[in-house]
Amino acid sequence: MKKILILITVLFLQFSVMKETVDACTNFLVTKGASVDGSTMITYTADSHTLYGELYFWPAADYPPGTMLDVIEWDSGRLLGQIPQVPHTYNVVGNMNEFQLAIGETTFGGKPELPDSTAKMDYGSLIYLALQRAKNCREAIKVMTQLTDEYGYCSEGETFSLSDPNEAWIMEMVGKGAGTKGAVWVAVRIPDGYISGHANQARIRQFPLNDTVNCYYAKDVISFARTKGFFKGKDEEFSFSDTYAPVDFEGARFCEARVWALFNKLSPGMNKYLDYAKGENLKNRMPLWVKPDKKLSAYDVMNAMRDHFEGTELDMTKDFGAGPYTCPVRWRPLTWKVDSLTYFNERAISTQQTGFSFVTQSRSWMPENLGGIFWFGVDDNYTTVYTPMYTAIKQVPPNFAVGNGDMMVFSDSALFWVFNQVSNFAYTRYKDMILDIQPVQKELEQGYINSIADVDKTMLELYQKDPETARDFLTEYCLKAGKNTFDRWKQLYGFLFTKYMDGNIKTPVPGSRVPKVSQPGYSQEWYRQLVKLTGEKFREK
Repeated sequence: MKKILILITVLFLQFSVMKETVDACTNFLVTKGASVDGSTMITYTADSHTLYGELYFWPAADYPPGTMLDVIEWDSGRLLGQIPQVPHTYNVVGNMNEFQLAIGETTFGGKPELPDSTAKMDYGSLIYLALQRAKNCREAIKVMTQLTDEYGYCSEGETFSLSDPNEAWIMEMVGKGAGTKGAVWVAVRIPDGYISGHANQARIRQFPLNDTVNCYYAKDVISFARTKGFFKGKDEEFSFSDTYAPVDFEGARFCEARVWALFNKLSPGMNKYLDYAKGENLKNRMPLWVKPDKKLSAYDVMNAMRDHFEGTELDMTKDFGAGPYTCPVRWRPLTWKVDSLTYFNERAISTQQTGFSFVTQSRSWMPENLGGIFWFGVDDNYTTVYTPMYTAIKQVPPNFAVGNGDMMVFSDSALFWVFNQVSNFAYTRYKDMILDIQPVQKELEQGYINSIADVDKTMLELYQKDPETARDFLTEYCLKAGKNTFDRWKQLYGFLFTKYMDGNIKTPVPGSRVPKVSQPGYSQEWYRQLVKLTGEKFREK
């Protein structure tokens, strides 16, 4: 039996080592009927303090009979075993393939006895193998579930987002415990015209048992729960979430609250679920999907994912932890104790530990192997720039590529590091620096969005003559876009550091090398808090 090509094994190893755990992510799903142009979209923030943000890439490839694939656990880098490779794999850029299939995930954990450490399949391998082997959501669900049936499932409970040019699906899966091969799962198609989301809490409750078009599920998803003593009711009463991953306070406040924040921005009437999002009424569960009050563009979706609960009771820019410069970032741990009592910070969609995030666009009116756009960003998604990567490209920008630095190796040419320089510096004087960051962010993203129509036009003209020439054109465009994002953000970092160094705010004076310096100090509210805490200690006599 021949070993798989070294390149593929190295790629799996590289990002399995980088990604120790991604167990606090957020996904958003938009059906084609809910988008302005008919795109199907999903989002993903891969949030982990040890995840290095870079753009994964597998070129399409052919393999001779007998080729074997090493399966490496994405979280730990552990070799899980080998499986036969398929004869042909598809081009994959990040989490989207050449046929515009995209897959994201969030981990919900579930009952601790259900992961099977002896199995060969983890959730990361399911995602990237499905992207290399499937052309649409339904095929991907089949690939993923067949792999777990044959090789078992070793991960905790997982929710997957799947989209293709025509459909969006949400799938939830848990293992069966040590020594029991396979997994129990359910997959439901999001109705056209609706949006959905998930964020580390299982969300599928009751599902149609007889709708074979819009719902798939493991044949033993209910009977297995009965066998384990998890469920005793009627089949039609069965709830996947309540059975395999019941919601608790943290599941609501730290996880479902992020879904509520998304829905609250985009759909009317969500205030009635605020008590659930706050963890105060766990019976008041939100619906799995809602109808937005307007159709969404890709830019709308990007901005919907930028959120610290602004404008709500949970607004992270308003509480004491925001400090004098209204910074929405809270250093970990998420919970802490004072004496015997436990307290917590909010957990928002936007967070400092994001390794990478993306917005996908699957477009049914374009050639199926040229129309997919993978909008990719690194670091905190509130300050990232989503740069377009067509999924037909033949290589990714060097500044984005796997191997350019890592979590313990700084690289001056890596997108991840220059974005972290900007964001981490901004956290020190947030309310001022964010006003300099957002115009540049908007300039870049709007510029790319405005260029897509012309890029598509040229690509289609080339496609009629020679599809490979069209791919070459898209590759060149994406390489230039990637370099442009990197160069502009590096320039921004220099500007911010010069302007805000040492706590000052400097502005140039025409004709002089000496700038104007202002020192606005802290806000009056912060000074009042200081006086309240310190009394007469700092009062001038």
